[in-house]
Amino acid sequence: MPIMNRHLVGFRCIRCDARYPVADYPEGCPRCLAEAFPASVVPVYDESLPPLRLDGPRNGMRRFADRLPYGDYDSLGEGDTPLVALPRLAGELGLESLHLKLESANPTGSHKDRMSAQFVARAKDRGAPAVIAASSGNAGTSLAAYAGLAGMPCTIVTTRAISPPWRRALVMSGAEIIYAEDSLERWVIVRRKVREEGYASATNYLDPPVGSDAFGVEGYKTLGYELAEDEEAAAADVVVVPTARGDLIWGIYHGWSEAIAAQRVATMPRLVAAEPFPRLQDVMQGADLRGHFPGQTSLVSIAGATVTYQAFEAVRRSGGTAVAVTQGAAEADQLALARAGLYLELSSVAPLTALRRLMDQPGSTIRRAVLIATSHGYKEPAS
Repeated sequence: MPIMNRHLVGFRCIRCDARYPVADYPEGCPRCLAEAFPASVVPVYDESLPPLRLDGPRNGMRRFADRLPYGDYDSLGEGDTPLVALPRLAGELGLESLHLKLESANPTGSHKDRMSAQFVARAKDRGAPAVIAASSGNAGTSLAAYAGLAGMPCTIVTTRAISPPWRRALVMSGAEIIYAEDSLERWVIVRRKVREEGYASATNYLDPPVGSDAFGVEGYKTLGYELAEDEEAAAADVVVVPTARGDLIWGIYHGWSEAIAAQRVATMPRLVAAEPFPRLQDVMQGADLRGHFPGQTSLVSIAGATVTYQAFEAVRRSGGTAVAVTQGAAEADQLALARAGLYLELSSVAPLTALRRLMDQPGSTIRRAVLIATSHGYKEPAS
């Protein structure tokens, strides 16, 4: 059985700072939810938490186990993904350096494995009858794999538009697939399973939304640790992240903040959210983040019409911004990266497209950049 970190003492709301005991908060902070302003909670550890080490052997996410909710958990070797230098593209963009964090090197081919490992550990520890997610892609395939590893039933709620490679991965992993009419109906089904049957949900099911499960999202801070310990990444002016509801960009912010608090790095680069149409970009300019921001895109892994408070805060606190990219420009950059040896999912190349837009702005001071590539392109159907 997974073993919970003995230093975990509770949870804290990232919006109102309310404190809560160790428990499950799939709908985020109860106080903020009552105010119709959903916000995520994050784990709180006691003062005897071991200091952050960024110089140990690089053997995956487990090396940070003493700073995660579950130190003993079922693992497929997630984490410690490579940081790839792209000197030719750097020269084309007029940058001193450009690096890409290759999260497609995780076991199921995406960053989601960092979350799934911790989330499934929690679900198994509390005796949930099954794990569930609303997903048509990386989150579902990752959750199904880790549930299979842990011997837990898994249900994925998706639509019939799911890519055949993703569908096959779910079937092969033993997950039950429930088809919904559209993306929003997926949330209705998941919400019912959680509230009526006690399922553990890895993904949001509220509208307005909250971030994903707090135990799981904590796994993403290890990506922040890995970036902060790398000299090239730590020197970056910006880190550009494919963003939908912001679990990953918040995790990077959270981990980097802990590295600063531990005096392992002095500063944090600006975090930039790359999105397929204006959502967070509009919120940064004053729109209510609880609204809907509809748009059509083939960047399916970062699609959706909603924004979360955690995404907004990660960008705001780091002094960053949000940049909407066009599908055509992203397709051109997908080809450019493939010709540089990196065949990535279309959503994963959005950071390069967003970086080009930032570089085109008058007075840009960006000289060093890191792109987060969340998944490879081999799961996408041929067009």
